[in-house]
Amino acid sequence: MKWMNPLTRLAATFGFVVLTFALVTGCQTNSTGSAGTSDGDKLQDLLRLQSGEVRSNSFTIREGDVVRITFPGAANLNTAQLVRRDGKIEMPLLGELQAADLTPAQLEQEILKRYGNQLLSKEVTVTVDSATYDVFVTGAVIKPGKVSAIRPMTALEAIMESGGPDYSKANLKDVTVIRQEKNGRSRNYRLNLRDVLDGKRAETFYLKPSDIIYVREKFNWF
Repeated sequence: MKWMNPLTRLAATFGFVVLTFALVTGCQTNSTGSAGTSDGDKLQDLLRLQSGEVRSNSFTIREGDVVRITFPGAANLNTAQLVRRDGKIEMPLLGELQAADLTPAQLEQEILKRYGNQLLSKEVTVTVDSATYDVFVTGAVIKPGKVSAIRPMTALEAIMESGGPDYSKANLKDVTVIRQEKNGRSRNYRLNLRDVLDGKRAETFYLKPSDIIYVREKFNWF
């Protein structure tokens, strides 16, 4: 064995300790997926991403909503309108315009069509600033009951408004939204919010008035 001076031996020993510590730390972090990150933290992160103005094509405008209409090339036409009970809004130079039951993107197209050549810049942005309606959350949540939404709300947000899921019982892979359709029949929508929390996909499901969100309990073997 070749002779090694004390300084060289000390440096080699120190390097080995650092390498060992790094490997152990890396293994510990990977085994938990994300060190120090709880389901509650993931929910809060998702809510921050989902909060704010809504323009998603999965959301339809309804009576009582406040829509903000912005014209990048004609600021004098910018307006915020409350959708009336008849589903209409009042637009400058156009008069009444149907807004309810349209997505923000569909309303944008309708506005552009109605203004026609009056706009030099064919750009308009429709966002939903607020909405007021009630939904109901039941099952494995901390505070089941009625949730009043003052803006477009997702199923995940409604669960958080109910105190969040009861993690000891909640099966977030199987959440059901029960909705009354216009024909008087109910329709069930099955959501996997576990995948949303794990970052596998962004499943944004916007609620409608009187929706019932049911968080099932995990199946336990006795």
